[in-house]
Amino acid sequence: MRVALDAASGDLGPEVCVDGALRASAETGEEVALVGPKAVLEGILSARSLDGARITVVDAPDVIGMNEHPAKAVRQKPRSSVVVACEMVSRGEADAVVSPGNTGATMAASLLKIQRIKGIDRPAIAIPMPTVSGVSLLLDGGANAESRPQHLLQFALMGAIYYSSLTGVENPTVGLLSVGEEPEKGNDLTIEAHKLLLSSGLNFIGNVEGRDIPFGKANVIVCDGFVGNVVLKFAEGMGRALFDMIREEIGRSLILKLGGALARPAFVNVKRRMDDREYGGAPLLGVNKVTMIAHGSSDSKAIYNAVKAAIRTKQYGVTEQIQAAVQDYAQRTSGV
Repeated sequence: MRVALDAASGDLGPEVCVDGALRASAETGEEVALVGPKAVLEGILSARSLDGARITVVDAPDVIGMNEHPAKAVRQKPRSSVVVACEMVSRGEADAVVSPGNTGATMAASLLKIQRIKGIDRPAIAIPMPTVSGVSLLLDGGANAESRPQHLLQFALMGAIYYSSLTGVENPTVGLLSVGEEPEKGNDLTIEAHKLLLSSGLNFIGNVEGRDIPFGKANVIVCDGFVGNVVLKFAEGMGRALFDMIREEIGRSLILKLGGALARPAFVNVKRRMDDREYGGAPLLGVNKVTMIAHGSSDSKAIYNAVKAAIRTKQYGVTEQIQAAVQDYAQRTSGV
């Protein structure tokens, strides 16, 4: 297997991408192609030991910045690192692409070069969300600001397949994010999507509310990308704020400091469970090959886990399972 890593687009520079790729390749035995300015990447590699890693460098002199218009930049910069990485996947020169760069540009390049699975109207970003019972999957996490009921049904179908690949759960529960548990609660989108999900054959448990997400009420939670991205950013901010508040309170007295020291292992474990670097990236489900979107601020640990997640997604045949499931659903609903 070969993973094409956009090693030039992240906020922290190519060094963290190189370090994460080296670790992931050495551990998995799979090849990672570093895509970016060749001289820069080779210079970084020359100062590091491969330690059994299988690393190649593919030249891509341009970079799409975080503030550039995604679709416009993809068209105007055909030699940018993310476009070249997606082209490699499209031509069969790599099996998956990982990028910590401009999310919109990664999506645009994937749709242009790798293209959608036949029968999928909109791809979706599947976000792992830590919960008290493990992890839930939220999608869409921001690929589609506006969606139709049929899109949410497709998100649920793709999310259930990916969740099974992550956890081994064969028939994951699916919930529809809304403002109340009753089927008639919500806007036109959620009301109509509820009807479709009821007859989908998925393990649909009905509507779930925002407060249910941290408790893992559903394995897979579907919503439109606007709502999903708001939920994601709120959860990220709330997690950091919570630890800051605990740290502040512990510092108010010597007794609390002593108690905090005793409880430190528990705090460390909770922080690890809530650390998005542990998941590395979120797949763009619905495209013909594996596309893994990493956070712009990804460090070497996050890149390492994102590359591993891409490898695991390919090994489990998630894309092929989605293709088969879409075809099966189309046959069942058409009466064939």
